[in-house]
Amino acid sequence: MKLLVTGGAGFIGSNFVRYVLNETNWLVINLDKLTYAGNLENLVDVKDNPRYRFIRGDICDEGLVEGLFAQQKPDAIINFAAESHVDRSIADASPFISTNIVGTQVLLEASRRYEVNKYVQVSTDEVYGSLEDNGEAFSEDTPLAPNSPYSASKASADLLCRACYRTYRLPVVITRCSNNFGPYQFPEKFIPLVITNALEDKPIPVYGDGLNVRDWIHVLDHCAGLRLVLEKGIPGEVYNIGGGAQASNLDLVKRILGIIGRPESLSTFVKDRPGHDHRYAINPQKIKEELGWKLSFEFAQALADTVAWYINNRHWWSRVKSGEYQEQYRHWYGQPNS
Repeated sequence: MKLLVTGGAGFIGSNFVRYVLNETNWLVINLDKLTYAGNLENLVDVKDNPRYRFIRGDICDEGLVEGLFAQQKPDAIINFAAESHVDRSIADASPFISTNIVGTQVLLEASRRYEVNKYVQVSTDEVYGSLEDNGEAFSEDTPLAPNSPYSASKASADLLCRACYRTYRLPVVITRCSNNFGPYQFPEKFIPLVITNALEDKPIPVYGDGLNVRDWIHVLDHCAGLRLVLEKGIPGEVYNIGGGAQASNLDLVKRILGIIGRPESLSTFVKDRPGHDHRYAINPQKIKEELGWKLSFEFAQALADTVAWYINNRHWWSRVKSGEYQEQYRHWYGQPNS
């Protein structure tokens, strides 16, 4: 299979590219704009793989996408490309509307014209909104109720995908996953932020009372689910992928500080985020029963291994935090829209 991966230089995308190259004989084309969160250093170990090709470009660029499809003729596409940080969407929703909605539509149109065999839209549990402490976990039938500009843009993209399946019978499948963690995650995200701040003895910001609950999954368990969806997922269906490891933000901070051996006094409570969802929880029963997916990573050990990865790869996240790697990309490729 020739697979087009969009956003393959980001956290989940780069882990998926590596996973696919290691676990299959597929050809992988990685299309990424290399914005602040895209980093080719995430894939330095596969850059010379003969089954891998990188193309820098924006999924909103209709001409570029059209040319790529015409030349490469991918059999399938998986769309990771997205603006994904909630705080940034609250400050300015414009990039989220552009990439997450307009970009998705550009990819859907190209996929329809070139009759791809499978289109997988990688979405998020945040499109379901917020759960109370006693609320049942999100199922695929839970109504969409996004509460941030980010999650609203992702829900919009999901609805475009649904409409494209219903109207044109494009073989679209949507996945919605709980919070990912693991290596190569951008340091503004919660777990790497806690780890790197702790390693630098810096205050760790905790929103509100810290009791907001998230459902965590190791990124490679997510990747395994996505592969199954590509191979076996039924067009028009939604598959939830969840790790079943719920923890409050405050509890997670304490766990990480304990692993690293730093005092809990580093935790600093800050003003809560506007519209902050209280709890997420995913019910993954459908993908388990229909596609045979199962978890391979136990949360406590995977968290400890993730902390160890950041301890052993300080050079990587130091460069990311400083923006040094972006200067290198400007030298290699020019500006992001070129």
